[in-house]
Amino acid sequence: MVKKIKNLNKSEITYKDSGVDIDEGNKLITDIAQITETTSNKGSIGELGGFGGLFDLKKHHFKDPILVSSTDGVGTKLQLAIRTKSYFNVGIDLVAMCANDVLAQGAQPLFFMDYFATGKLNKSVALRVIEGIAEGCKQSGCALIGGETAEMPGHYKKNDFDVAGFCVGAVERDKVLKTNSVKKGDCVIGLSSSGIHSNGFSLVRKIIEINSIDIYKNPKFDKNKTLAEILMKPTLLYTKAFLAANKNYKVKSISHITGGGLIDNPPRAFNKNLTLKFDMKNFKLPPLFKWLKEKANISLFELAKTFNCGIGFLIFVDKKDAPLIINDINKIGYNAFLIGSMIEKNYEKNVIFDGWNF
Repeated sequence: MVKKIKNLNKSEITYKDSGVDIDEGNKLITDIAQITETTSNKGSIGELGGFGGLFDLKKHHFKDPILVSSTDGVGTKLQLAIRTKSYFNVGIDLVAMCANDVLAQGAQPLFFMDYFATGKLNKSVALRVIEGIAEGCKQSGCALIGGETAEMPGHYKKNDFDVAGFCVGAVERDKVLKTNSVKKGDCVIGLSSSGIHSNGFSLVRKIIEINSIDIYKNPKFDKNKTLAEILMKPTLLYTKAFLAANKNYKVKSISHITGGGLIDNPPRAFNKNLTLKFDMKNFKLPPLFKWLKEKANISLFELAKTFNCGIGFLIFVDKKDAPLIINDINKIGYNAFLIGSMIEKNYEKNVIFDGWNF
């Protein structure tokens, strides 16, 4: 008797069957190439699609450059971006979170790379995010020289995605900003934020959830915009403000107000034997932050430790230079103002608020 042999042939299982479409990813690269061209600066070299992005530092005529790098994401603001389809804005946020940090070392942002990961690639969503990244790059003066798009089924839900950014800038060795440059009597210039920027959104989302807030309605404090529009306003890029302030190399130090708000960020810009005394007597807390404080039922201290409270950037300068620098910044469209001064260490605190009742 002849034993029958079972058919061992199996159906082919391709990478596409597993949820990863390489061809769709390659089409995306072609579309991205047109976007990145709009961000080119004099250091840009080559085309997208290689194993690494190329940049010619020599073209920027630095004599003795120090490279400064920063990497970041946009936190859980991304959850609201997906919910509200604010893809373009969150692309700007991504660049701002990295480029503004580079400025804090005294460096000029030069180039940027992004990482976009998703469960299932939606080309139109990815393109909109990258268009926002390109806009952020143009606002900060850096070139978008490459990136990575990863399709990861099973790791991310189908419509979810995550983004990360990497920015590199340069500064002459003798122009690197140093914390020990800040002295007693120096002035601190504040620059207005555009809103919440990209920190504190886990609390924002909790406020929305607990209070059952409809983000598509106009809040009481702003009858012209929905809460979604207000919350998703992109982070302000401060490159042009920094260049205006530092054109005569009078800037001593800088603090980018991110996670940790006005409590934890400023001390990173000066020595521990000093205290930043914020003069808040004439500072009006923007309505959005008053609303957040009320809805979360938190103290002013907790608010200031979580959010920028309307001040996104601090510039430390000599008292005699402050008026001219404020004027130069305001002339190019930012809102700069005197917000504090440096005093001797006070009660073991690095930051105190005069005029705010904690």
